[in-house]
Amino acid sequence: MLRFILTRLGLVVPTFIGMTLLAFMMIRLVPGDPIETLAGERGIDPARHAELVRAYGLDQPLLVQYGRYIGRVLHGDLGKSMITQAPVLEEFRALFPATVELTLCAVVFALVLGIPAGMLAAVRRNSIFDHGVMGISLTGYSMPIFWWGLLLILLFSVQLGWTPVSGRIDVKYFLEPVTGFLLVDAWLSGEKGALRSALTHLVLPAIVLGTNPLAIIARMTRSAMLEVLGEDHIRTARAKGLSALRVVALHAFRNALIPVVTVIGLQVSVLFTGAIL
Repeated sequence: MLRFILTRLGLVVPTFIGMTLLAFMMIRLVPGDPIETLAGERGIDPARHAELVRAYGLDQPLLVQYGRYIGRVLHGDLGKSMITQAPVLEEFRALFPATVELTLCAVVFALVLGIPAGMLAAVRRNSIFDHGVMGISLTGYSMPIFWWGLLLILLFSVQLGWTPVSGRIDVKYFLEPVTGFLLVDAWLSGEKGALRSALTHLVLPAIVLGTNPLAIIARMTRSAMLEVLGEDHIRTARAKGLSALRVVALHAFRNALIPVVTVIGLQVSVLFTGAIL
């Protein structure tokens, strides 16, 4: 076990070097002058251009530039945002609570619907419900998330007016930032209107973000359940006279959870990396 842990830890360094080197080279291989890109359509004076080249170290060899890049990353210096001109790390810290809140709500949405749907589809194999779940999950898996989000906004926000179009809470509510999570802060404040507003602002984004994981979890749950339901110990449990509910809930589902939990973990990591607000 110790050797396995040390081996895994030893892979962290080459993995980190490979990832940072790939990111560094991809930026450098983009055609065009980065200084000209920062200047935009206004252009830039040649003297100022040369000054910025020296300031950013773009006149140094690539190996030296990569070394400076690694040094800054290790010190938490991720540069400045091109839009706000604020340090990227500060922007990340400010937006991280919203990202966690949205991701957790999306995961809950995917689990609450995905696991029961997959279980019922496996129990009722080849039924209309099974085909419906598989068809809907295939659609949810292959559907572009931005297009799905626009459809929901047009229907529930623009046409029906049930949910807000953007933001995290109505502007009329001012919450003292205690945790950074609006749902928690609204609950702590005791303002039911603020909590309701935060929930309504979170519904559509959570549904949109959780649709793809929901489809994957439902399909994996169905596949794992079908495999377990065909095993000998399940037939033995049925032969002993156990009810169908007891067989599925206590024997089959428990053994089918291993691949499902693995997929859930992967989907949570994908959501966190793709939902940075």
